[in-house]
Amino acid sequence: MNTSGSEIKIIAGNSSKELAQKIADYIGVSVLDCEVGTFSDGEICVNMNETVRGCDVFVVQSTNSPVNDNLMELLILIDALKRASAGRITAVIPYYGYARQDRKAKARDPITAKLVANLITAAGADRVLTMDLHAAQIQGYFDIPLDHLLGGTILADYFNEKKIEDLVVVSPDLGSVTRSRKFANTLNGEVPIAIIDKRRPKANVCEVMNLIGDVKGKNVILLDDMIDTAGTIVNAANALKEFGAKDVYACCTHGVLSGPAIERISNSEISELIVLDTIQLPEEKRIDKIKIKTVAPLFGDAIRMIFSNESVSKLF
Repeated sequence: MNTSGSEIKIIAGNSSKELAQKIADYIGVSVLDCEVGTFSDGEICVNMNETVRGCDVFVVQSTNSPVNDNLMELLILIDALKRASAGRITAVIPYYGYARQDRKAKARDPITAKLVANLITAAGADRVLTMDLHAAQIQGYFDIPLDHLLGGTILADYFNEKKIEDLVVVSPDLGSVTRSRKFANTLNGEVPIAIIDKRRPKANVCEVMNLIGDVKGKNVILLDDMIDTAGTIVNAANALKEFGAKDVYACCTHGVLSGPAIERISNSEISELIVLDTIQLPEEKRIDKIKIKTVAPLFGDAIRMIFSNESVSKLF
């Protein structure tokens, strides 16, 4: 089934309950009455307490930690909707887990990002709505339509409202230069960029080596798509201070913030870290340095356009 339904239904997975409610409030609909729990052995069970027959259903579920539980929950929700005769099922995945395993970095590596795409399609999703994939090529891993939203404008609006002078946008690595340049172009005024060249000896460990550009006496914004253990961003911030930067701001779409991330950020040279709510941040991680901006209006607009069969490209 892949036809647009008679009405919008929003389902909240356990990983994205807050965001799903914000999206529903923005659109002006209620979150569907659905219970997602577990059996005594840990298996996931789903009970839908209202009909979805013929409806255009949007399942909001990020696949962050616990990654495997959240992914399996998403698949089971999609399967339940398919068997309940939903008119169309859209998997709304604000944060797409396993995106870092997007290619064979060495012999015999799996391409797990493609496997996850296959699973979502096989479960019965008709389309996918996501934001800032870690690797853009993942869009091509799906054989169903995928709309890829960008969070940079929301982050840029935050800094434009603060009216910070003498700004430089810093790319934390060579691979993020295009994203950083596009972000700089959305800021007020002509904002230059600088680039950090680093070497990564092993996973989640990096060493800042060199700076391409000038940050002396400048306020800098470090931009990345996601921050996990915060080693990269903290090392970059410390290096930028050594290069003469004034205030160092950091921002990202996905605040994974696992392991020692919060402690590292607390003790770092970062003045503020701005993240989007694609991942529901636990209260214990919401320290004063971290500011959270919502993606609900952007996802809400996209859902309205998908429901009405309008072009979503104007949101990119």
